[in-house]
Amino acid sequence: MSSRFLLTDVTVATLANTTADDPYGLLRDAAIAVEKGHIVWVGQELPAAYADWVRHPQMGRLVTPGLIDCHTHIVHGGNRAREFEMRLNGARYDEIARAGGGIVSTVSATRGASEETLLQTALTRVDALIAQGVTCVEVKSGYGLDQDAEIKMLRVARQIGRLRPVRVKTSFLGAHAVPAGMDADRYIDEICLPTLERAHAEGLVDAVDGFCEGIAFDTTQIARVFDRALALGLPVKLHAEQLSHLGGTALAAKYKALSADHVEYATPDDASALAAAGTVAVLLPGAFYALHETQAPPVEAFRDLGVAMAVATDWNPGSSPMGSLLLAMNMACTLFRLTPAEALAGTTRVAARALGLTDCGMIAPGQRADLAIWNVQDPAELSYGIGINPLHSRIFGGSF
Repeated sequence: MSSRFLLTDVTVATLANTTADDPYGLLRDAAIAVEKGHIVWVGQELPAAYADWVRHPQMGRLVTPGLIDCHTHIVHGGNRAREFEMRLNGARYDEIARAGGGIVSTVSATRGASEETLLQTALTRVDALIAQGVTCVEVKSGYGLDQDAEIKMLRVARQIGRLRPVRVKTSFLGAHAVPAGMDADRYIDEICLPTLERAHAEGLVDAVDGFCEGIAFDTTQIARVFDRALALGLPVKLHAEQLSHLGGTALAAKYKALSADHVEYATPDDASALAAAGTVAVLLPGAFYALHETQAPPVEAFRDLGVAMAVATDWNPGSSPMGSLLLAMNMACTLFRLTPAEALAGTTRVAARALGLTDCGMIAPGQRADLAIWNVQDPAELSYGIGINPLHSRIFGGSF
């Protein structure tokens, strides 16, 4: 394929230069010029300089930035279908966790799986995301909870990006749960922090995450992890206020985290802190749905105070076994009352920001040519459909 080409006869949701009246940055009867893996022009009146470029007519199809899943746990062993049955019979997520289920049960399966097994199962999952227009995915550790297993997970995550046409950003989530037989402080000192140092030294970490919750770690413990991350020059993000309000969102804002994720129990004061810090609120409707939660994130406060909202699958074996970012967009609209424009921005432009990326998430000159071409003409259709995948084709780094 030519290193330069045109997509012509397209409707483009640029997600750039958006306004209240045009939240998609929409261009109809437009074209996109791609050269050496990057967008060099987008518009409606094709300049003469591009007249002899190879053309790929799209018959009016919608083109968006490639979708970005900015919160996943797709590297793991086993599944937790039995716990799904238990929850349907009335058991609560925290009760299952305290009884040895939840995250700790996946830890056992992950430790026991070979690196090759973890890789093959993770590739199956990322293939499902790629098939729905995803061009960038964040992958967390956190199911190892010892040095070797955490490093194994991160190595697998890095391999995904080498074996598939998808960009992978890794997050060290050593502070995910407390292993059996240890208290939280000892675990942080003896396992989590030394593992973070090792993972960073091996070039396996792009960001550092934690789970601030009553069944995991408190704000003081997470702060120790964040202090070490910042000393290493790594950005931070946090699972915060998912099941209760422990102050995790305020902590994330204090550390100017890339994102605070879940945030169902966040308050308007938390929203104000996130806005001041420039921290993205990542909404995860799959977990909200699967856990039968009733406390929704304070979306109106986020809107009013200018907090950017991303949307992700949270694909994991326990609380969100959901492999569809399109479904997450629909759920964000139906369960959290986002607009379709907010949902699309939340899986493109804002999701890129939640990962600290500035070269993707919009269709504009200088951006990577990571694009999704859809068999629709109205961007709202991407959030409207339930269990529908209208993807026509995907372009990654300028390659179909």
